[in-house]
Amino acid sequence: MDYRNWLYDVFPSFSGEDVRINFLSHFLKELDRKLIKAFKDNEIERSHSIAPALVTAIRTSRIAVVVFSPKYASSSWCLDELVEIVRCMEELGQLVLPIFYGLDPSHVRKQTGKFGEGFAKTCKMKTKAVKIRWQQALTVVANLLGYHSQNFNNEAKMIEVIVNDLLGKLNYTSSKDFEECVGIEDHIAEMSLLLDMESEEVRMIGIWGPSGIGKTTIARALFSRLSRRFQCSVFIDRRFISKIMEGYRGANPDDYNMKLSLQRHFLSEILGTRHTQIDHLGAVENRLKNQKVLISIDDLDDQVVLDVLAGQAHWFGSGSRIIVVTKDRHFLRAHGIDHIYEVCLPSEERALEILCRSAFRQNSPREGFEKLAVEVTRHAGSLPLGLTVLGSTLRGRDKAYWMDILPTLQSGVDEKIEKTLRISYDGLDREEDKVIYRHIACLFNGEKIPDIKLLLEDRNLGVIVGIQNLVDKSLIHVRSDTVEMHSLLQEIGRKIVRAQSIDEPGNREFLVDLDDICDVLGENSGTKKVLGVALDMDKIHDELHVHENAFKRMSNLRFLKFYTFGKEARLRLNESFDYLPSKLKIIVLGQISNEINLENLWEGVSPLGRLKKMDLWGSKNLKEIPDLSKATSLEKLDLKGCSSLVELPSSISKLNKLTELNMPACTNLETLPTGMNLESLNRLNLKGCTRLRTFPNLSRNISELILDETSITEFPSNLYLEHLNLFSMEGIKSEKLWERAQPLTPLMTMLSPSLRILSLSDILSLVELPSSFHNLHKLTNLSITRCKNLEILPTGINLPSLIRLILSGCSRLRSFPDISRNVLDLNLSQTGIEEIPLWVEDFSRLKYLFMESCPKLKYVSISTLRHLEMVDFSNCGALTGAGMIGYQSGEAMRPDDIETEVLVPEEASSSFQDNFVPRVKFRLINCFDLNLEALLQQQSVFEQLILSCEEVPSYFTHKAAGASTSLTVPLLQTSLSRQIFGLRACAVVVFDPIPTLGSVCVYIKVSCRFKDEHGNYFDSAYHQENITAYKKGSHMFIFDYCFPLNEDNAHLAKLSCDHVDIQFHFPSNVPCKLIEWGIRLIEDFSSPENQLFSPSTDEHNVADETDHGEECEVQGCFSFLNLFFAICQW
Repeated sequence: MDYRNWLYDVFPSFSGEDVRINFLSHFLKELDRKLIKAFKDNEIERSHSIAPALVTAIRTSRIAVVVFSPKYASSSWCLDELVEIVRCMEELGQLVLPIFYGLDPSHVRKQTGKFGEGFAKTCKMKTKAVKIRWQQALTVVANLLGYHSQNFNNEAKMIEVIVNDLLGKLNYTSSKDFEECVGIEDHIAEMSLLLDMESEEVRMIGIWGPSGIGKTTIARALFSRLSRRFQCSVFIDRRFISKIMEGYRGANPDDYNMKLSLQRHFLSEILGTRHTQIDHLGAVENRLKNQKVLISIDDLDDQVVLDVLAGQAHWFGSGSRIIVVTKDRHFLRAHGIDHIYEVCLPSEERALEILCRSAFRQNSPREGFEKLAVEVTRHAGSLPLGLTVLGSTLRGRDKAYWMDILPTLQSGVDEKIEKTLRISYDGLDREEDKVIYRHIACLFNGEKIPDIKLLLEDRNLGVIVGIQNLVDKSLIHVRSDTVEMHSLLQEIGRKIVRAQSIDEPGNREFLVDLDDICDVLGENSGTKKVLGVALDMDKIHDELHVHENAFKRMSNLRFLKFYTFGKEARLRLNESFDYLPSKLKIIVLGQISNEINLENLWEGVSPLGRLKKMDLWGSKNLKEIPDLSKATSLEKLDLKGCSSLVELPSSISKLNKLTELNMPACTNLETLPTGMNLESLNRLNLKGCTRLRTFPNLSRNISELILDETSITEFPSNLYLEHLNLFSMEGIKSEKLWERAQPLTPLMTMLSPSLRILSLSDILSLVELPSSFHNLHKLTNLSITRCKNLEILPTGINLPSLIRLILSGCSRLRSFPDISRNVLDLNLSQTGIEEIPLWVEDFSRLKYLFMESCPKLKYVSISTLRHLEMVDFSNCGALTGAGMIGYQSGEAMRPDDIETEVLVPEEASSSFQDNFVPRVKFRLINCFDLNLEALLQQQSVFEQLILSCEEVPSYFTHKAAGASTSLTVPLLQTSLSRQIFGLRACAVVVFDPIPTLGSVCVYIKVSCRFKDEHGNYFDSAYHQENITAYKKGSHMFIFDYCFPLNEDNAHLAKLSCDHVDIQFHFPSNVPCKLIEWGIRLIEDFSSPENQLFSPSTDEHNVADETDHGEECEVQGCFSFLNLFFAICQW
């Protein structure tokens, strides 16, 4: 089957009467959530014969999922579908997955039971030939390996397993993101030889080639195909690196803090954690040396960055693969990367296909365009990006337009590429679109659309329309409201600008090249034609000299940007800017004063009436902001890190359009202008202005106010912030602010009901929250931390919008908070709470509950919190009992309208709800007085349980001491009609010491191996369980896992074996010791004998011996079940 003809990933065949409103609705919803496209027959009218639309849908689906239910055979429609599905399976190689829903597979194969009765009725008045076709189709599909609903405790789990299986099958083909990429499978086939995925060595591979040839597309397709085979994976692009480097503009390339920041953000990304903390450059090696990782770094040419992120192969675990994409082959060789894939230009046939996909939305030319398409492809060159852009330009054009383009294409590879992209530019219908294109190429690549609109609003260019036109022509992309232009297209745009005046750069509209800027600014040779100057100061090797009158002749200059991404920048000014053009709209002079001790930018008042944005980020020596009284259009002012700045000029009060003032880490700032109550100001950030003692004079219109780590001593008496959405005042350096019996009273008088986020901390005088909190009825996030004397929360109030409440570190707080029943995330760690009250059941939406280090907590009962996902009661030394999840799996679950995830939709049937069982991760480390036996009897509803314990419970029937790494478990022959096999695992591990970084990660791999009658082995996919330990000492990890017997292999029909081998592996070079481990094989987690510490434990009851009335035709069992424990340091 040609994958490019697939319209759907999955075609479901089902009896609507049985499953449409329950199983099928949830199944389709989960497919949608996993981005699996399923055919839906909502608009097809059913009749006695199968509709042509259904035949087409079946034949254009990758996988057919057949849901056999009791009434399936009562429908001739379903049976005709099944015949067509079998035909596609045999003729087209379509994959077919049967699901036996509420009936035995043998009843389908042999048409017996109620299923057979329905089939017999359907066959009445049918010919013998039709009946035989139906019987054969039923037998063929029922003999395939599939899923049986009786093997699951609940439908939610069954649907999850089935959809993950489908996802795995679909991943054997290209992701749909890359189906339009011509030749991608050829590239992947070539790369697979270099990747050598069977090898356990750590391998670094380079992808090398010119801009626009498709390197990034290949890397992303590989990442999509391979990422699920690794423990951790990450795709890093230039934007990720540039964003980090922005914080180190002007820094030395060898700056230690910059490298730490790179590693910290990189580890946070690959490990999926927030705010990862590291204190040395060995962190990547320490945390990933035992992890099998896939790292793809796109468009990289900075050796320092590569050395920091992937310096040596031994930093990563066995089997890891690091893929580096670059235009510079020497860069790869300098790093010792010998496995290099050169991306070559496509063949003429492939190039023609690329052009046709873009121009005609098909793989070959439209009728009448055959010769024209071949001719255009031959002259245009074979660069994929160029062909795609040219095809986009030609899309929908007539033959005459195609013929007019041919004479403009010339020979020569480089010229062909340039001409191809230039043609797309010349083909823009609006002159305004060309202007916008040149602005983006020279100034705004990577900028937000609102900012571009703001800066170009007076040009009457129709920015929004123009940007959309550029997107349509494939000249730019827009992601997350950010404009992105490919580097080759950017270079073409800059060449167009250079061509405006080849010998006199001062006569061009934009200056972007270092040499040209040096000449123009140093020799004062600019003219009124110059609209913008954009200098990447990382390219300066010596010093940039700027003439004091350099901008005098540039009377139309609108954009001035001197920027750096982290390298040391040198800018020399004689004194200051004596003159700046009045038409300037943006000034970016980040860190210019690091090298020159510049204390002021210019003297007097500069007529900057059109200035919209000014960025002086990181200018540490800048002591004074110039008079901005004439900059009445200024909207954004960024002074972050201007640590020598003592005060702002009074002229700030005249900036009536200023919306954002960003001043974090201005550590010497002492005062703000008294008249700075700007009506337009929406956002003010003064975090870390440690010498600021006076509360800023603000307008009531401000929406975000951040005053963390300031030294403010008192609140204003008559300020009411009626539009405030966010207020943060954490870590105030002055205790005087809170010196009163009711320290929050002045603050509360300022806050309006519109407030949504409130963060306070370290208020030692706070004993009781004022009752006025009930006015904050729109509050969604409330954080009051490290208020060590807080004892009482207001009673009888309700904050209906609150979804996150953090009270950690309030050590005297003894009462469980009752201020909102809608909370999703509740953090009460390090408080004095003694118990969780019975009315906690009203917190029906709660998903995360953290009460770590609550020394007085004695008993917890959270048995009715049905949507919990994670709970932490670690280091609660007084805890003696826990009623975790006390309901049975058959107890009905109430649907809930949770904002982040609707677990059980309202239209769900009661059968689905009755089978829903939550799976929760519990942490109970260092709770030594806890009754473990009583707790562990509730294990069936845990996804993961972590305790402090030194011995594996007797419940686990097969054990091994730490020195033993393998165990053979007897297993009677079992029928593979049971599609689910269960495992409960337990391990006792001692960590000593825990690294200074604070945590150790244990990852556990589970997989199974089958053996056929010839001794051949077939492995299943593996499951990985990730567990993190933060404290030294003994930890007991317990988790359940169910995995399907659903490998796509015809040999499974002949499996035969009689034992299971369990193997335990972990590296030895980590601070831990395996004490003991054990497992129990389980097929029914809900049965009484499978409860932990059950008195009826039977050591040999590990296989399915259920008599289904007939011996199933497919027999088999496990040969090996591999349990891998690997320890890695985080």
